[in-house]
Amino acid sequence: MTSLQPDVPPRRTGPWGLLDRGLDGLAAICKVLTGVAMVVLTAIFGWLVFGRYVLNATPTWVEQLALLLVMLIAFIGAAVGVHEHTHLSVTTLRSLVPQRVRLVLVIVCDLLMAGFGLAMLWFGTELTLFKWDTMIPLIQLPEGLRSLPLAAGGGLILLFSIGHLLRIARGADLRTDSFE
Repeated sequence: MTSLQPDVPPRRTGPWGLLDRGLDGLAAICKVLTGVAMVVLTAIFGWLVFGRYVLNATPTWVEQLALLLVMLIAFIGAAVGVHEHTHLSVTTLRSLVPQRVRLVLVIVCDLLMAGFGLAMLWFGTELTLFKWDTMIPLIQLPEGLRSLPLAAGGGLILLFSIGHLLRIARGADLRTDSFE
């Protein structure tokens, strides 16, 4: 007899389950953060249009704040995409090769993503620290806030990629089967 309930993944227990749930929770927090940023971005552009065409007084701070929000949405959202395996990737080659080769390709991809995340974290942090003492015109916030999402997104990509590699190492990452 077939169950009408959706497939529920088995409960993850122990330290590995705690790690997996922690990474899932961190990704959920990032989704909420980027969702709120998207709502704020939409609202401030609504205010921009209202101010420009109704009040005849364009709020000049909107563009500067919008740039900060777009950086946050892009880099933190990309990290969530890495965690959920929805980042940009071409899977044609993976789907054509045998399972063993597919596993190697997945591991190489996660290693490359971890390296890319590390570079983003490293250079984003340097850039943030370098620019922190300068203020963004019109909103008087540190200029380093523009590159802070780059560093944070890089750290999250590194963390999520390491999480994937640890799941593969313990045989718990079935993502190599999902591309057939």
